[in-house]
Amino acid sequence: METIEIGSIKVDVVRKDIKNMHLAVYPPNGRIRLSAPDKTDKEVLRLFTISKLGWIKKQVKSFEEQAREVPREFLSGESHYFQGKRYLLEVIDAEDKNKVELKGNKKILLYCRPGTPKIRRAELLKEWYRAELKKQAPQLIKRWEEKIGVSSNDWRVKQMKTKWGACNIEAKRIWLNLELAKKPKICLEYIIVHELVHLLERNHNHRFIAHLDEFMPKWRLHRDELNSLPIAHSDWGY
Repeated sequence: METIEIGSIKVDVVRKDIKNMHLAVYPPNGRIRLSAPDKTDKEVLRLFTISKLGWIKKQVKSFEEQAREVPREFLSGESHYFQGKRYLLEVIDAEDKNKVELKGNKKILLYCRPGTPKIRRAELLKEWYRAELKKQAPQLIKRWEEKIGVSSNDWRVKQMKTKWGACNIEAKRIWLNLELAKKPKICLEYIIVHELVHLLERNHNHRFIAHLDEFMPKWRLHRDELNSLPIAHSDWGY
């Protein structure tokens, strides 16, 4: 991959069929990517990056200081999050059927066969998170599609490495990061709005920001809340 190095800062360059340059810093470790028009001279890219060094350093520092979840063993007594709330996990031996359910506002119950290995307990909890996110998202997507005046053809959930959501504009397909199941509802809504607005404007330009300001005036607060929450200990990398 083409890169630019300025001191200790390394920037990955991705050339695309676009008109303007776009700089982004991704969690969890502050990876920097510059998207640029195909034929842009490398010296122009370097000078543009230098002009953004203050912003880049600020973004990288915020990711470095962001809290990380401790490694999980998926044993009773551990803290796990669901829709922004902290729950204690309780693992219960069950011979008949594996399942996960909430008990009030304090516990997540994980029923599984005795001796179930950690990797399988992790899978069971992940499957539950996926199912719960798939219950929550359709109504929110429908509501915001009506408000924004767009219509997606499809939406899906997956564990993503570098961002909370994505939009395939040609297919009109929305992707949501599985980790959003752990975050407050308003954070999920913000990502849904962000991705749906891409159906009006492909790039993160002034027009895109104007649409966000119109449809969700407090989107910056929701974005900052999402990015301030502890991120998963896994390698997934917003």
